[in-house]
Amino acid sequence: MDDGYLKPEDYAEPRCLLCDEPYGATPDVRSVPQGRIIDKMNDYMSRNDYAGAERHLLYWLNEALLGNDKRGELMIRNELIGHFRKTGNREGAYENAALALKLLDELNFSGDRSAGVTYVNIATAYNAFGDNEKSFEIFKMAQAAFEQMREPENDLLGGLYNNMGLTLSALTRYDEALEYFDKALNCMEKIKNGELERAITYLNMADTYTASMGAEAAESKVFDLLDKAYDLLNTESVPKDGYYAFVCEKCAPSFSFYGYFAAASELSRKAKEIYERD
Repeated sequence: MDDGYLKPEDYAEPRCLLCDEPYGATPDVRSVPQGRIIDKMNDYMSRNDYAGAERHLLYWLNEALLGNDKRGELMIRNELIGHFRKTGNREGAYENAALALKLLDELNFSGDRSAGVTYVNIATAYNAFGDNEKSFEIFKMAQAAFEQMREPENDLLGGLYNNMGLTLSALTRYDEALEYFDKALNCMEKIKNGELERAITYLNMADTYTASMGAEAAESKVFDLLDKAYDLLNTESVPKDGYYAFVCEKCAPSFSFYGYFAAASELSRKAKEIYERD
């Protein structure tokens, strides 16, 4: 019955204008729009707007916390780990890494795909800040999570093994590093358009041989690996998109370092053309 008095819903805004819940409703979980958050994050990164990206993530982190959306919180903390890694904010990366690990336990995600992806993200951050022993420890947790999946995904495993190889190389455990690079190549051979990842792995192997044997002793191995990498980067069937440009740009300095100046110039040219086109 209408008694003529104003009710809260007549004058107060709901907490979230995007939600359909009536005023005063307090659901156990109010989920954040993960897909939309990622799309907007990609838009910020396409413009190298790191400040905008951080504001965006922190806003939605607060929404996830208010809505008790732990799955959404885990996704956002993963994004923040990567963001702080790229911006050199060690404290921010490590804080979100610790909270992400806690969320995996709360969500009982310790042995699934979400856990594996989170472990890789955290280990990559540790590696970026020079904590290679800790990085490899977390990478091993990711390996256990991925390998126990009913149908392990070769792209995830390939990227994981490649990162583990890089970490072992940084720890001067060169023979083990090369074993993991071989594992990565085996996985990448089984995925569509895996040529780019294989090229990156060959270049990582070249650096590992150089570090372990010395430049002169490793020369023949290195040149063979560079030739293989360059052939893969020029595979006709690989889409010449933004990711291709990114890989070409990333690989060009390695070719230049080893004296493959023409190859480096060609890769840089291809990347520039794609960026200007897009």
